Amino acid sequence: MNTLSSHVLDTTLGKPAQGIALTLTLPDGNTLSGETDSDGRFKNWGIEDGFAAGVYTLRFHCKPYLVETHGSSFYPHIDITFELEENGGHYHVPLLISPFGFSSYRGS
Repeated sequence: MNTLSSHVLDTTLGKPAQGIALTLTLPDGNTLSGETDSDGRFKNWGIEDGFAAGVYTLRFHCKPYLVETHGSSFYPHIDITFELEENGGHYHVPLLISPFGFSSYRGS
């Protein structure tokens, strides 16, 4: 069974980024949404049977957070597209952000 979580860290402040809206596009084109909590994390997608294998896109709607926190944002949103394998286990997609840069990797 595949599970999915995310974590957003503001590298300028060295703190979690709370309140960033997330949109997950599933392989069939349907979408799920959520928002990072006070620790910058989100994992409650409402998928009880786990995620099927396939290609997903996770959109981080970061502009409102970055403008409110730092006064500007080069990125209106950040899309990360990744592939889940059959019975791949837990997938974690962290995002490190600042007003003018970002980085991501497969976490654990």
